[in-house]
Amino acid sequence: MVLLFSQVFSGVGLAAGVTVASLLLQDMLETTALAGLGIALLTAGSAFAAVAVGRVSHVRGRRPGLAGGYLVGALGGAGVIAAATLGSPALLFVSLFLYGAGTAVNLQARYAGTDLAAPAHRARAISTVLVATTVGAVLGPNLAAPTGDLAVALGLPRLTGLFLLSSAAFALAALVLILWLRPDPLLLARSLPAEQHPTDDSSASPTSPHSGRRASRLGLGVLVLVLSQLVMVAVMTMTPVHMHAHSLGTAASGLVIAFHVGAMFLPSPLTGLLVDRYGPLAIVTAAAATLVAAGVLAATAPGDSVTLLTLALILLGLGWNFGLVSGTALVTDAIPLDTRAKTQGLIDVAFAIAGATGALASGMVVAAASYPILALTGAAFAIGLLPAIIATAYKR
Repeated sequence: MVLLFSQVFSGVGLAAGVTVASLLLQDMLETTALAGLGIALLTAGSAFAAVAVGRVSHVRGRRPGLAGGYLVGALGGAGVIAAATLGSPALLFVSLFLYGAGTAVNLQARYAGTDLAAPAHRARAISTVLVATTVGAVLGPNLAAPTGDLAVALGLPRLTGLFLLSSAAFALAALVLILWLRPDPLLLARSLPAEQHPTDDSSASPTSPHSGRRASRLGLGVLVLVLSQLVMVAVMTMTPVHMHAHSLGTAASGLVIAFHVGAMFLPSPLTGLLVDRYGPLAIVTAAAATLVAAGVLAATAPGDSVTLLTLALILLGLGWNFGLVSGTALVTDAIPLDTRAKTQGLIDVAFAIAGATGALASGMVVAAASYPILALTGAAFAIGLLPAIIATAYKR
């Protein structure tokens, strides 16, 4: 329950950066080509934070790792406000990088939900943590207009309004974890007698018949996490910029991103149930198909159609949700408990690098070609999951 409350607060911070980081950077640098750099910096910071949080959690438990990351994210949000006020791109770059730590922790918390879960219910444990993010994540973008008014009243740039809210939200999330996440779930799981540990393929020896299947599932899990993040971030990053180019304001883009972020997290309980019931391979396949549909719809929708772009971004978020829950279940099942936190941190580095790559490349693709080309490229990457799915199913 404590973990769920912290996720509600952190969801606000997660959505704030997604909604206005690209627009803030575009205004400051006066170019569309580097608009994706804002999300790239967020996700690059997330990559470094994932390593740090993973290592701290491995040694000291989930509580200090997660809380420390949220505090760094809060500091980064304050730095973004200062950078925008002073008109300093260098400070903005550093601050967005630090802000990414909050994003990393928001996702790392899903692993904490699995520490004491049996394999048959692991996906549902993941989804329970993820869905708690929905409340804050959906609320955050819809506060873009009122928080912008608050920022103006305080003498700050309008686009910094959501960062005022998100810095406070990250700090509250850290406080909740520090005070009430006791006992620590990872440390408690390690302290259990061996016969009480959940059993799955992660306990298989390297020479056992299960080790090949474990390696295959781990590889597919990492691949689906990376590709889902790459496609989702690339298309999502440039959607507000694409809408802005068609004379749609911040309120419209905030609404679209709110529906998108809701689709990223709200279906999690159903996704977890489906993964536990039908297996992760079936849901990985659904993830690929949904991401393809999202890319095609985003490419063909008129730039001034809020309805169609909202539907495309809902599909994009849903495909990402399918990929995240099924991919996390695959990698968690394949990693032994004694190295789980550290390895999960390294996997999230690849996850974050994929997001940074997608964000940075997205602005360049749109500047050189167009938003529809970017969306179709994302669909093509999603199709690339199918060979890996077939190979893993064959090994089973």
